[in-house]
Amino acid sequence: MVRLFADTTPLRTPDFRRLWLAGVVTVIGGNLTIFAVPVQLYALTQNSAYVGLSGLFALVPLIVFGLLGGAWADAMDRRLLLIITSCGLAVASVLLWVQAAAGFDNVWVVLLLLSVQQAFYAINAPTRAAAIPRMLPIAQLPAANSLNMTVQQFGAIVGPLLAGVLLRWIDLSTLYLLDAIACLAPIWVTFRLARMPVTESSAAEGSSRWGVGAVLAGFRYLAGNQVVLMSFVVDLIAMIFGMPRALFPQMAHESFGGPVTGGTTMALLAAAMSVGAVAGGVLSGWFPRIRRQGLAVIAAIVVWGLAMVGFGVAGGAADGRAGPMLWVALGFLAAGGGADMVSAAFRSTILQEVASDDLRGRLQGVFLVVVAGGPRLADTVHGAAAA
Repeated sequence: MVRLFADTTPLRTPDFRRLWLAGVVTVIGGNLTIFAVPVQLYALTQNSAYVGLSGLFALVPLIVFGLLGGAWADAMDRRLLLIITSCGLAVASVLLWVQAAAGFDNVWVVLLLLSVQQAFYAINAPTRAAAIPRMLPIAQLPAANSLNMTVQQFGAIVGPLLAGVLLRWIDLSTLYLLDAIACLAPIWVTFRLARMPVTESSAAEGSSRWGVGAVLAGFRYLAGNQVVLMSFVVDLIAMIFGMPRALFPQMAHESFGGPVTGGTTMALLAAAMSVGAVAGGVLSGWFPRIRRQGLAVIAAIVVWGLAMVGFGVAGGAADGRAGPMLWVALGFLAAGGGADMVSAAFRSTILQEVASDDLRGRLQGVFLVVVAGGPRLADTVHGAAAA
């Protein structure tokens, strides 16, 4: 009998379970900031171009530090690197709170602090992904990746919806403060993990394992695996031309009649894709049975593209009212989110299974650039097009 619901076997491992539970808290907090930044930028400027520009300010540190951070994850104790970057994320969120609470009203300060935060995130994410195979057997990696993706998307639902509700009683700056407080959970959990020293092969690389040479070694490995490489290329294309989130503030206001400062309509749009992704994660019990994982990635990307076309058509037909077309649009976003979750989970599993431990950090850095960098580049492209 085919298993339907998510496989929770990895949660029986204490280290993974603690890290996963901390992720529930920190992902919700992080999504409060993800909600707050575009809302603050649009409220300050009334211009989607600045919202789109936030994608560029996030993309550059994401690429640079995602690739370097992946190399550093192969070059030093991964536990220590997780502690350092988790603390950095907390400090960045505190500074975002300070600028908003003090009423600086400066777009460039917001964008600069966003870049700092993304730099720490870009190092933290591949390090965390590379650490998981140290905790679990290979056979449990598909289930573990599904659980992690589900948590990320759960936070992406709860975060925006919680932000939309909280903004009735608190100001925007407090969302940043709540994110900073949430960062304490992974810091505490990571301190309890066992050390994760470098492998002998990584240590043998010497000083070259810290810089550009180490990053290039990861790209050379990736170039030799055409299936993995092409799965990244097609996903990057799908994200750049299909991810509409930079348009959410403007569409919430102009297409669906929501307030210019965000509100419930914006929160629904921001959460819809994650609803679909969580549904995909909950119903991911069949993931470990898939043998042709590359084909599953391609099928998921096709579904994503069709769903984004449907969302655009529904938005155009809404005519400035939050009527039935809003719910049709949300349905298409949810379908796209589910497809994206399937694609990301299988691509992460492919990387973790084929890579040796001394290269996992670097390849996860490339994975981060594709998964997170593609949507941010899309933010810039779509924001400029809508201005």
